[in-house]
Amino acid sequence: MVTSVVVVESPAKAKTINRYLGNDYKVLASYGHVRDLIAKEGAVDYRNGFRMNYQPIERNDKHVKAIQKALKGADELILATDPDREGEAIAWHLCEQLIDNGILKKQKIMRVVFNEITEKAVLDAVANPGDIQMDLVNAQQARRALDYLVGFNISPLLWRKIRPGLSAGRVQSPALRLIAERELEIQAFEPKEYWTIEAQTEAQSDGKLKKISAKLTQLDGKTVSQFTLTDEVGALTAKQALVDGSGGTLTVDTIKNKERKRNPLPPFTTSTLQQEASRKLGFTAQRTMRIAQQLYEGVDIGGEGVGLITYMRTDSVSLATEAVNEIRELITKKFGPENLPKDHRTFKNRSKNAQEAHEAIRPSSALRVPEQLSSALNKDQLKLYTLIWQRTIACQMIPAVSHVVTIELSAGSAGMFRANGSVIVVPGYLAAYKSASDGEEEDKLLPVVAEGDQLKLMDVVADQHFTEPPPRFNEASLIKTLEEHGIGRPSTYASIISTLQQREYAILDNKRFIPSDVGMVVNRFLTNYFTQYVDYDFTAKLEDDLDAVARGEGQWIPLLEGFWSPFYERVVEIEKTVTRKEVTQQPLDEKCPECDSPLSLRLGKRGNFIGCTNYPDCSFTKNATTGEPVAEPEVIEGRSCPKCEEPLLLREGRYGKFIGCSSYPKCKFLEPLEKPKDTGVDCPKCKKGTLTERKSRRGKVFYSCATYPTCDYATWNLPIAQPCPSCEFPITTIKTTKRNGTERVCPEKECGFSEPVSTQK
Repeated sequence: MVTSVVVVESPAKAKTINRYLGNDYKVLASYGHVRDLIAKEGAVDYRNGFRMNYQPIERNDKHVKAIQKALKGADELILATDPDREGEAIAWHLCEQLIDNGILKKQKIMRVVFNEITEKAVLDAVANPGDIQMDLVNAQQARRALDYLVGFNISPLLWRKIRPGLSAGRVQSPALRLIAERELEIQAFEPKEYWTIEAQTEAQSDGKLKKISAKLTQLDGKTVSQFTLTDEVGALTAKQALVDGSGGTLTVDTIKNKERKRNPLPPFTTSTLQQEASRKLGFTAQRTMRIAQQLYEGVDIGGEGVGLITYMRTDSVSLATEAVNEIRELITKKFGPENLPKDHRTFKNRSKNAQEAHEAIRPSSALRVPEQLSSALNKDQLKLYTLIWQRTIACQMIPAVSHVVTIELSAGSAGMFRANGSVIVVPGYLAAYKSASDGEEEDKLLPVVAEGDQLKLMDVVADQHFTEPPPRFNEASLIKTLEEHGIGRPSTYASIISTLQQREYAILDNKRFIPSDVGMVVNRFLTNYFTQYVDYDFTAKLEDDLDAVARGEGQWIPLLEGFWSPFYERVVEIEKTVTRKEVTQQPLDEKCPECDSPLSLRLGKRGNFIGCTNYPDCSFTKNATTGEPVAEPEVIEGRSCPKCEEPLLLREGRYGKFIGCSSYPKCKFLEPLEKPKDTGVDCPKCKKGTLTERKSRRGKVFYSCATYPTCDYATWNLPIAQPCPSCEFPITTIKTTKRNGTERVCPEKECGFSEPVSTQK
């Protein structure tokens, strides 16, 4: 008989934990939050002490009912949600909702926390229950209230001052500012020319001649800097002086030998895992967190479900004593006792709010080496687990030791060159793990020479260079910068990046963030009129205040009161004093070629363009990128609109060229410039039309019925005129994935038939 009901957040976790507890326990999932703020004004009632007005989340109602049903005959409710603010808040909200629903009249309520989903961790947690920590709950409520107050008040301003559908976020907006400011730096950047000079010589090594490349470090007795040589004339003059001064030989002036030690990096936190997975595996932050969640919640290994890593939302670099002992045991067996330091290594947490009770991201057992799990994990899971395992093992190993050699070569009194070489003499932690910053380091050996040796000068090479603008942010560098500024917390980095892309404030091009025209305008509006609230220090201070609430060192209502009054006054002022024209137009120091009025950079439906400020009296416009005047839409000869019989025009829109009615917006007829390609396959739904090849707004090919909108059948996969051998559905499709290759699949979801086929079109 069930006496205890255990509630976790996800069904995968519930399945794993259920195996560890006996028949007296029933483990159910809440499927995340069960309550949220009402989706309208007044969700946070600032007039009544910032009362939070919650409502049940409809999609999770059935899960709450299942928990209620199980509790009717139970003695205990054990809340085992995640060990962070969100998990604590979910536990509290669930209790509040159950009480509101007339449940929890006699049941004992307990809160248990475990950092890893292993049998020992779960049983220990259940044996030592605690209470809901209201400090963490209040910190989460304060964060949710702040996000609501910012979004619900600034977003409508963006709708009125820029365009409908835009949004602003308390943490999202400073992140956008980082991307936009970097773009402005790139636009303002002016490259500078500089030259470098390198000498090529050689010396005997093991009976063979080995080349040496040495960079110029002194010229005429003066130290060479980046901009010592800034043009070709100066570089070639210096080159000739060095050749003449050397007399055809370089003299070994000094040889310096030193030992360099590199200590291993600490184990992963959320942000460092996201950064390293981006650099080494090419994973997005969201993909990394999704896979880490799977590894944490439990994977079936030989009939046993077990969590393979510790909790993946953390900013702590601490490791449990038991874990360190197990890691040291493995190092001795797998890498040899010579790679084990005398004492275990500890790391200092950089985050002020990192809780020592929490751990870094590590394998739940270091003894589960990646090779043993290859058959139980998919490719992505194995890659991420391997990364975590290697980094964790490496952090407890001895330093890597390199022997570094520096040779100074003189060209007489004309100048001095320097050659560097190194060789790894003790791999240490590199035997287990190389970070992206370590690179794929190879030994760079220099031949053995002695001071005073004369080496033949083979060549002197002068190379031209130009300084480059700062690089655009990729996911790894953006997360690193957010963390350095104290913006956001481990659980928010992935959602910040996702929101910026979903709102189309920034696009990811070649894995680098480029702000859109709308994103630049939104950023300009926020930085000009809400400067304090997108300020990096202000945002970081607010995060620190929330952390103080979580530690029990601050109160959440006074925090909201201190934020709200000046913020709301600013919102009201901007609403009254700022016009849409001020926000969406930037004056240019350029005159209109048609009426001599000033031109301005303006935001249109399809992005930026340059237009005359004398509009509508003057309609001159030109492309903001090319500077070419915008051509008038071309009239389609011999055709008229089938709806209103007005002329049709060849127009250019956000997604390319199309044909549209000249009487727009009165008549909104349009059609694609290219006629959809007919596949000749009959539509299986209406059996009246055929399937045609079309393109989505984002350029992705799909196939839909030619009679649309009468019939709405569509599929992403290439249709083929063959019935499904399983259910005889009149059409099957060709689908290609990295995991399964090319397959013939049935589009009827209830069937699920698939079979591998040779690649075909």
